[in-house]
Amino acid sequence: MNKEYIITVFSENKVGLLSQITTVFTCRDINIESLTTSESSIPGIHKFTIVVITDPEKIEKLVKQIEKKIDVLKAFVFTPDEVVQQEIALYKVTRSNSVEKLVRDHHVRILEICDDYIVLEKTGHKEDTQSLFELLQPHGVQQFVRSGQIAIIKSKRELLNEYLQKRENTTK
Repeated sequence: MNKEYIITVFSENKVGLLSQITTVFTCRDINIESLTTSESSIPGIHKFTIVVITDPEKIEKLVKQIEKKIDVLKAFVFTPDEVVQQEIALYKVTRSNSVEKLVRDHHVRILEICDDYIVLEKTGHKEDTQSLFELLQPHGVQQFVRSGQIAIIKSKRELLNEYLQKRENTTK
């Protein structure tokens, strides 16, 4: 049975690594639902947050293949209940009184107001940002974009730090 998984991949910031990682998904016929990259809390280490929907057998094989890439330090798999996750969405909407009421009712941040449009920001889960998009549709959504999911594990332990410490201890 297919489930949602959040894969975090830690690596050095190397040219071409994203292409190598996405090839692993393509070869296993797994679609990437969301992908974000950023610096991590560890200097010099970057973090990929990749969301997929697949079955448990495929996810384990997938992560093992990702970890075989030279520049990948470590990859971890989580289920949605093991992480705190958010997305950000931007909406450019025709300006009207009804849109301004929706903004107040849905705790949306206003980024820019012009005579003929308003740019809004909503942070939340995909369901939240999609729901607002659907509510705004009748009011004239001119542009819409949603980021990929970002996630932080709920565990008190920092798994990458533990992994790097173990690796350092075994090389001594």
